[in-house]
Amino acid sequence: MSPSMGWATGIAIYITIWWVVIFAVLPWGAHPPERVERGHAPSAPERPRLGLKALVTTVVSAAIWLAIDLVVRSDLISFRDMASR
Repeated sequence: MSPSMGWATGIAIYITIWWVVIFAVLPWGAHPPERVERGHAPSAPERPRLGLKALVTTVVSAAIWLAIDLVVRSDLISFRDMASR
């Protein structure tokens, strides 16, 4: 039977991937307003669309995590052999 990652390791890897991806996705479509309202930061985006960005991040992170899980399960790269050298 091929080795696989445990559930705790899988969750930790997914959370790490999610945070990396969210920082890559946050700048998408973020444009400061032409006219800044009083009390708002001039660099704050006009329409941040955080819900959409969270959804995109979740889907992209799941795809990346699945690819990593497939590599680990297929033993394409033997991490255990690499660690024992």
